[in-house]
Amino acid sequence: MKKVAVIGSGTMGNGIAHVFAQNGFQVSLVDISEEALQKALGTIAKNLDRIVAKGNLTEEQKAHTLKNITTFTSMQEGVQDVDLVVEAATENVDLKLKIFRDLSTFAKPEAILASNTSSISITKIASVTDRPDKVIGMHFMNPVPVMKLVEIIRGYSTSDAVTREIMDISLQLGKVPTECNDYPGFIANRILMPMINEAIYSLYESVAGVEEIDTIMKLGMAHPMGPLQLADFIGLDVCLSILNVLHDGFGNPKYAPCPLLVNMVQAGHKGVKSGQGFYSWTHGTRELIVADRFKKQQFVQ
Repeated sequence: MKKVAVIGSGTMGNGIAHVFAQNGFQVSLVDISEEALQKALGTIAKNLDRIVAKGNLTEEQKAHTLKNITTFTSMQEGVQDVDLVVEAATENVDLKLKIFRDLSTFAKPEAILASNTSSISITKIASVTDRPDKVIGMHFMNPVPVMKLVEIIRGYSTSDAVTREIMDISLQLGKVPTECNDYPGFIANRILMPMINEAIYSLYESVAGVEEIDTIMKLGMAHPMGPLQLADFIGLDVCLSILNVLHDGFGNPKYAPCPLLVNMVQAGHKGVKSGQGFYSWTHGTRELIVADRFKKQQFVQ
């Protein structure tokens, strides 16, 4: 298996394309926007430059990696001759179902169809295809070139052979594949999102401030970043979407998103991507500056 298509050239898509290309795969990067594709290539080049600067890649290897990537604005053209498709489009169930219906038509019958979804049912995605046994989840972590984990999600009909093949491919990428079954949130987000939601509830209920909550979790639990900072990086809209999937899927009120999170997303405060979340991200430095709204938070004594 040497030919791979990646659907979507955003943060996750360009990272996935980067990792496959750097490890010798021929990558078709597909997006409806030519501008987005060019931006993605620029991002990949910058990330490769960082690896070169650290001495972990040569200029020749960088050039070869970029040469391994071909861009397409037509899905039909981009996937017609590949062995594996990795979908990395926006976390929207209707969009993903449409993509997989189209992939059933455009991809060759023996091609494996994978989704980078962080919460949407692989079984549901597989149900709209002509090959449910060949549909699987490959949930990469952000930033893809750095993070080692790939969460491998078996749908209800995913075959043992496809699971083994995707586990092997993940190892070829230098990743650590970890298998789980197809239930809402899988493992990563089933555990992570309630923690983030509880941190938001703690802020909402004036138990502590943004900086205090994150400091306690960083220093007390040895987390590299606090849950509110992490939520800003993931995207508050994405966190809300995943919590809704968990809440709908299990029908358990413990997964209900905090009203503060709902209000922030509705107001357009989505974290790093919008410049405002629990922190302000418009100052152009790595310094953590609590968003103005939360600086004067009053706490219950």
